[in-house]
Amino acid sequence: MFFNSLDFAWFLPLVFTIYWLVGNWDLRLRNLLIVVASYYFYGCWDPRFLGLIVFSTLVDYLIGNGLKGEGDPFGRKCLLWLSILVNLGLLGVFKYYDFFLDNFTAAFSFLGYQIKGNTLNIILPVGISFYTFQTLSYTIDVYRRKLEPVQDFLAYAAYVSFFPQLVAGPIERATHLIPQFKKLHKFDYDRAIDGLRQILWGLFKKIVIADNCAHFANKVFNNPDDFNGASIALGVLAFTFQIYGDFSGYSDIAIGTSRLFGFDLKKNFAFPYFARDIAEFWRRWHISLSTWFRDYLYIPLGGSRGSKWQQIRNVFIIFLVSGFWHGANWTFVAWGLLHAIYFLPLLLGGRNRNNLDVVAADRYLPSPWELLQMLTTFTLVSLAWVFFRAETVADALGMLGKVFSLSLFEGSSLIPGRLSIAVGIFLLIEWIGRREEYAIAATFRNWPRVIRWAFYLLLASAILIYQGPKQGFIYFQF
Repeated sequence: MFFNSLDFAWFLPLVFTIYWLVGNWDLRLRNLLIVVASYYFYGCWDPRFLGLIVFSTLVDYLIGNGLKGEGDPFGRKCLLWLSILVNLGLLGVFKYYDFFLDNFTAAFSFLGYQIKGNTLNIILPVGISFYTFQTLSYTIDVYRRKLEPVQDFLAYAAYVSFFPQLVAGPIERATHLIPQFKKLHKFDYDRAIDGLRQILWGLFKKIVIADNCAHFANKVFNNPDDFNGASIALGVLAFTFQIYGDFSGYSDIAIGTSRLFGFDLKKNFAFPYFARDIAEFWRRWHISLSTWFRDYLYIPLGGSRGSKWQQIRNVFIIFLVSGFWHGANWTFVAWGLLHAIYFLPLLLGGRNRNNLDVVAADRYLPSPWELLQMLTTFTLVSLAWVFFRAETVADALGMLGKVFSLSLFEGSSLIPGRLSIAVGIFLLIEWIGRREEYAIAATFRNWPRVIRWAFYLLLASAILIYQGPKQGFIYFQF
């Protein structure tokens, strides 16, 4: 069930109505409703995988409660490693088994030994990378004694399966979200309106920007040999805006939907294409995953402590693991490696925490130096997206070879037309709203209501009229 589908258009109002009317007097009834609605939502993708999410929920719920009664340090470590092995084992089987088997047999074939392996060809359960990380973080936090184990199974099951963020995040922390399932929310009109506003903006980003950009990006990436450097550059630019509009649009819809039910989710994007360096980009892109790797991998490895070589090692590990998290393909590993290389000069020069504030925070326009920094960072990120989107590393290198050739100046057969105007308006709105939680959070806040509603009506009209070929959300495949 897609957020931008007719199915969700009836599902959301129905669940919303029942949640606030029927469950208004009983917390457990509300949590049960969320679990049932979430399982139905997930089952619409493939009901065969409902057992998987139930299994994952049960394992970490039981291990969390087992940690509470286990005083022996060795016993606690055994329970923690059981959780890690089960969660990563699920990912290993469903997401990486065929990849490792194919590369293992290819390596032996290169050495002259023929080994036959039977791939599983299993359909990847949607959202498995997200909810396994969510349950794993719960067990780790309980082990570290940062969180008391949850006794109420319904509250814990609702935390794992909460349908707005189940299949593509944000990846929530138990310390942040579980307490929200332990209190009976009261309906807040202003919060609900804010949620609807963020949903509207997310739909605009997905349908008007991402899906229309996908039309051009798919043309180029599916047949790179048919295009010159200029067309490939435009295709790369289209994918750069596609993946941002697609993923941040999903996050906006998820966060806005959660607000309708009285819940607050983590901010997942903070205008990353206005970043002035790669370090700032990663503080603003997929924040819930970046901070997850920081807290549960980077810091335990030593983080920025230790010698420079240890810091460099930790940076490369974190980016390579992040790349591999995205998919079982060498293209994602190359993408992560490239970002590690981008990050290295900042680390060595001690400049990786230089840009912590909003660009041009007290000005309408950036300075020429800030503009150059943003353009440079945007270009580096766009070039890295080639590896992320390409089918193979060879395809990515071939496309980049054309971009850095004289054919870049030959002109393009692709004519974005109205899309260029739409992206320009989109960037302008994002720039104006860069200080807010999301771009239109405070749009026309002090203007008459008729102006505000005219703007919202314009966005809704664009969503209905300017639709590209319908596309699935990119991050559902991860």
